[in-house]
Amino acid sequence: MSLPACPKCNSEYVYEDQAMLICPECAHEWNPNEEVVDEDALILKDAVGNLLAEGDKVTLTKDLKVKGSSQVLKVGTKATIKRFVDGDHDIDCKVDGAGDMMLKSKFVKKA
Repeated sequence: MSLPACPKCNSEYVYEDQAMLICPECAHEWNPNEEVVDEDALILKDAVGNLLAEGDKVTLTKDLKVKGSSQVLKVGTKATIKRFVDGDHDIDCKVDGAGDMMLKSKFVKKA
């Protein structure tokens, strides 16, 4: 019987200890019967606490000034989330009528 490689370091020297698999190189332990959860994935919530996902349609909950221009994005402006990023402005999205922008998740609501 062949054991799977370590999901953290891809080591082939994994051994079994009762129901757990253990990697001797990075000391990662996991249960092969449990669903794998990506710990590095960003989990973001909107202004009212709904979980956001890439591809979701959102609306703005506050008037936002666009930095570097005189443009203001009004409440209710729609946007589509392209991806999540680390940092202060954690959503990379396409805003209707304004193009690609970075927004904070606390200023959007899932549509």
